[in-house]
Amino acid sequence: MKWQVEYALKNLSKDLARTKAEHIDGEVIMITTENKPNVVAIISDAMEINKGIVQHYINEAQEVDFICGYRKECVWEGEAIKLLQSKNIGWGSFGTLSSAALYGNANFAEHKTYTFSNRLIHQYGIIESVNREYDRIFQVRLKNGRDIRIGMIPDYEPTAENVRKLWERFGALDIAWNINPNGEPTESAQTAGKELGCNVLKTEGMKAYLQSL
Repeated sequence: MKWQVEYALKNLSKDLARTKAEHIDGEVIMITTENKPNVVAIISDAMEINKGIVQHYINEAQEVDFICGYRKECVWEGEAIKLLQSKNIGWGSFGTLSSAALYGNANFAEHKTYTFSNRLIHQYGIIESVNREYDRIFQVRLKNGRDIRIGMIPDYEPTAENVRKLWERFGALDIAWNINPNGEPTESAQTAGKELGCNVLKTEGMKAYLQSL
């Protein structure tokens, strides 16, 4: 049994009352929760999940309800997310899977770290279209025709290192969006953003900034 599957089974059994998790085959597990639909989940140890990997998993377990990127550092490509959503397959972190099993919405669940900000960006009336390049990267077109590239940082108090790592990993950004509702970007993060030509913003300032462009 692969390491991530073993850990997932142990943690599900430990953390969730009225829930039983069992190994089916390979990276596939079954989660049974009282009064909720059973969940067939794939527990992946991939560092990055793209469309090809998703298609492989779908072919491997045709009745899959959720694909879990078990590693904290796991990155999801936008095309992979689109494919999963078209198939009514949930996706995201282990925490997302745990919550989805309890609430009974595994087929429609998405990475809970980015759920709120993803919904919010689609509600801004000044935005014409949103293309999700990665789980944490949006290419946004404003109604005035301007294109803006936005990267999300979920850390409580983003540092210069957080901003630079996001830029280095995903390329140039117009906005580094601190999506944690309780945190505040550090002064070093703001300085790093200015050096890169990237605005470091909290949610409260996002809409007003986009309206100013």
